[in-house]
Amino acid sequence: MSRFPSAQHLASWAKLCPGNNTSAGKRKHGRTGHGNRYLRTTLTEAAHAAGRKKDTYLQSQYQRLAARRGKKRAAIAVAHSILTIAYHLLSRKTEYQDLGANYCDERKEQTVVNRLQRRLEKLGYQVDLTKQVA
Repeated sequence: MSRFPSAQHLASWAKLCPGNNTSAGKRKHGRTGHGNRYLRTTLTEAAHAAGRKKDTYLQSQYQRLAARRGKKRAAIAVAHSILTIAYHLLSRKTEYQDLGANYCDERKEQTVVNRLQRRLEKLGYQVDLTKQVA
């Protein structure tokens, strides 16, 4: 992995970085380009499989992105994450530790609580929240 100075350089070489073609404040396209065909195909298949795995960080990332952006774009984003994880595992010589399916919800707990409270209020419920002590 010493050939690439960072995970971003590896992802750029593999063409798994989103493109950014803007002119005069207009986004023209965000295509990723053509990189190593075999690496990209393998990582995309792994991303689709990770999207079907239960209770993992990559599955929750895939589901969140697929709901907003579509399955193919979500697969490319998860493939980028897998490549970044692989780079760090190989360069640091460590084992993989999954963050868990609730990692994003736990990081932004108050945002999730506020969003769900607003959804219930829109349905006509009156909501008073108190945090439960474990």
